[in-house]
Amino acid sequence: MAFDKAKEYLKQFGLEDRIMEFETSSATVELAAEAVGCEPARIAKTLSFKVEENCILIVAAGDAKVDNKKYKAQFHTKAKMLAFEEVEGLVGHAVGGVCPFGVKEGVIVYLDESLRRFEKVYPACGSGNSAVELTLPELEQTSGCRAWIDVCK
Repeated sequence: MAFDKAKEYLKQFGLEDRIMEFETSSATVELAAEAVGCEPARIAKTLSFKVEENCILIVAAGDAKVDNKKYKAQFHTKAKMLAFEEVEGLVGHAVGGVCPFGVKEGVIVYLDESLRRFEKVYPACGSGNSAVELTLPELEQTSGCRAWIDVCK
């Protein structure tokens, strides 16, 4: 199960005690914010894209939207999100629980500048009813991100 894989992955950083599991769904930004008890912008949503043959994840603030011009300038291609049915197979987590923790080998993670306005954010933790509270330095470390980028408006 993807939740267990993400939890085990976060254990190596001593952060498993920060993982929250909910009785209700947290599969959307709005539902996650309600479950966590924070503003939607603090939910660190993980968006999955295909760049050439690579799967990339962009972790962005819950209220951010991908800016196509910025994306194209960064990746030299149009933004092409993974199809719903591709996500779990390529990333290792199903839609609603996609996160940068315990992903399949070869998946490249980026953090978007839209997150920098917060001290703490709440990404999912591998399932549609989980989240984990992380500071930005913790998110940077645990996500294994390649870089901080600016592709959202």
